[in-house]
Amino acid sequence: MSTAKTSWPEVVGWPAAQAVTQVGTDRPDVAIEVLPSGTNVTPGFSNKRVRVFFDGTGSVEATPTVG
Repeated sequence: MSTAKTSWPEVVGWPAAQAVTQVGTDRPDVAIEVLPSGTNVTPGFSNKRVRVFFDGTGSVEATPTVG
């Protein structure tokens, strides 16, 4: 069973750049996509991807998760 972190609820409300740093520190093995909220994304799961969605102020709007 893997103990690698798969979600980061603690970064909601943080500046996106700070959240990306945290996710990258916790999981250097994943690609991090930083996207404005409401962006249409290609569906599908990838265990090597984390999407960070930010609002109009640059703050993380939703919990980033692996997928």
